[in-house]
Amino acid sequence: MTGKKNNNLKGWLYLLPAILFLGCFLVYPLIDVLIYSVEEGYNSASQTYTGIGLYNYSYVLRDPYFLQAVKNTFLLVIITVPLSTGIALLISLGLNAIKPLRKLYQTIYFLPYVTNTLAVGLVFMILFKRTAYTDGLVNLMLRWFGAGPVDFIDGPYWAKMFVLCFYTIWVVMPFKVLILTSALASVNPEYYAAARMDSTRSFRVFYKITLPMISPMIFYLVITGFIGAFKAYSDAVALFGTDLNAAGMNTIVGYVYDMLYGSSGGYPSFASAAALILFAIVLTITVINLMISKRHVHY
Repeated sequence: MTGKKNNNLKGWLYLLPAILFLGCFLVYPLIDVLIYSVEEGYNSASQTYTGIGLYNYSYVLRDPYFLQAVKNTFLLVIITVPLSTGIALLISLGLNAIKPLRKLYQTIYFLPYVTNTLAVGLVFMILFKRTAYTDGLVNLMLRWFGAGPVDFIDGPYWAKMFVLCFYTIWVVMPFKVLILTSALASVNPEYYAAARMDSTRSFRVFYKITLPMISPMIFYLVITGFIGAFKAYSDAVALFGTDLNAAGMNTIVGYVYDMLYGSSGGYPSFASAAALILFAIVLTITVINLMISKRHVHY
């Protein structure tokens, strides 16, 4: 019994650095945000508040800027996560079928992932933005098909959302291609050899062998994709500038930042309430995905 107690004590000592780190940088901030979110009438200058309640949540949920940010974020999530994962899977299947120059193509696809986000956003602005001197390369290509020029950066909402989704998919694609390419390479080739002996069609091989074998990686990419898309902010700033409310393209994270540090900021209570609402949304969707994965993911 004494030896077992000593082993348990050693285990806790090994975990102590990680526990302290998580406590300082995860648990304490979360408790602090929870306290801020229920302090009504908080004054950041005097560090005082008028009462405790749920007014901050009520205000945030009725704020049109927050509702617009929720709409933008959900559209971004719904559009970009399935599309980016599906396109990455198709590219990975193509790369897996190419024997010569495979590593060269993998390197080329991975380059956008190591490129600065703001630099990529500047390139996208040059491609899509209309100016007094040019309509942009994309509008030039649209003219070839007889379509009129569209201001994708300062124009209609659908055009701006299209650019944001396109940009987000392009940025996250390299990481997903890398993960899925590695997953495809790890599939046991004996399964494919058995399928060829039975003259199984390619689609059936993909559906019955490839897809189940790489389903854990696909599930991982979907989960991280949802979380990453819900935390989107820098992508929108790179395309539309820091005043995202004026552009109508703010996200939930952008709303939290504006409430803290924006031109009309200084409201940590409202920012904390919005942050906890985002936390609840992400947690709910993650739990739903975990429940679905129990049926469709093969470990």
